[in-house]
Amino acid sequence: MLTLTNVRPWGGDPVDVVISDGLIAEVVPAGSAAPGERVDGRGLLALPGLINAHAHVDKSWWGQPWVSAGGEGTTQGRIAHERAERDKYGIPNVDSTVAVLREFLRHGTTATRTHVDVDLGVGLRGIETVRAAAAALGGAVDVEIVAFPQDGVVRRPGVLKLLDDAAAAGATHVGGIDPASIDRDPVAQLDGLFEIAERRGVGLDIHLHDGGELGAFQYELIIDRTRRTGLHGKVTISHGFALGEVTGSRQADLLDQLRELGITWATVAPVRYAPLPWRGMRERGIGIGLGTDGIRDLWSPYGDGDVLRIALGFARLHGLRDDEDLTWAVELATTSAAGFVHRDTHGIVAGARADIVLVDAENVPDALVRAPRRLLVVAGGRVVVRDGELVV
Repeated sequence: MLTLTNVRPWGGDPVDVVISDGLIAEVVPAGSAAPGERVDGRGLLALPGLINAHAHVDKSWWGQPWVSAGGEGTTQGRIAHERAERDKYGIPNVDSTVAVLREFLRHGTTATRTHVDVDLGVGLRGIETVRAAAAALGGAVDVEIVAFPQDGVVRRPGVLKLLDDAAAAGATHVGGIDPASIDRDPVAQLDGLFEIAERRGVGLDIHLHDGGELGAFQYELIIDRTRRTGLHGKVTISHGFALGEVTGSRQADLLDQLRELGITWATVAPVRYAPLPWRGMRERGIGIGLGTDGIRDLWSPYGDGDVLRIALGFARLHGLRDDEDLTWAVELATTSAAGFVHRDTHGIVAGARADIVLVDAENVPDALVRAPRRLLVVAGGRVVVRDGELVV
């Protein structure tokens, strides 16, 4: 039993958080917890562990010497560059994946949904690598895996079989990528993916970069298949830039159907693309998850694993200013992202996994706009960061 004393969940009144068997057993007024092992929270602001809803932890060269960016700056160009170069850098490998997950912990992320490449070159080795990395950290980061066909699906015969094998082996989701512009056969790609998801009982998480009407057309195909297969609440569209580009009744109709079918959205809040229609999504209760995407990989040298900074980027991109909206941005990165990692509850409440982050901040908006150092991180009831430094 461990008690985290004198902390302020969401900037509220001080409490003691009693932890047992990796879960929060109770939350009581500060100073009233029973004697036992204690960690002094010093009156710091407490947030639930951050949830990274869109990552690629298998792709990184973190921990290796600097790798200069290369390849053409298009989706197709980056895919080709990565395929040509990854073996040279030993990607995927356990050490780099562990290094990325450690950075997640340093910044307070205790759960992630990560896309892991599954293709004809790497097979299912990336999934094995990520599982080994998560195990090396004792499960401090709760990792869910999307079997991800980065290089396309139907244009690469044999990939659907690999995705099916991954689902059979425990991947929680099967991924897809730009059914129109990558495979140039959106009907065939989506039919194949939905068939696996329906038969294996897994979710779908589809990268969709295509903009404008091309993107919206593919949303309609996904909506149609979700309705026909009954996969309500099990489909995510990642990136989905076109949703912020279509307007008026066209956008409203898409939002209504997304709400009806429980289709969620994952975004990394990129600055060069149209903002999402966040007000309409919020009003309808459409789930939005925030993620870091790739971190120091062959696509981009950027990224540090800090989901709180992604939440800040989301707030700035969408013009959030008042305290309620700024707090909502932090909720996107914590409590409301529970469904992205199959949690019914995620918060500083009894019964939740004991994932808690302490920061020196006056209130939640202050914590968002400054993204201060994470002074203490508890993951699954275990202290993994103390005074801003990893202890695992």
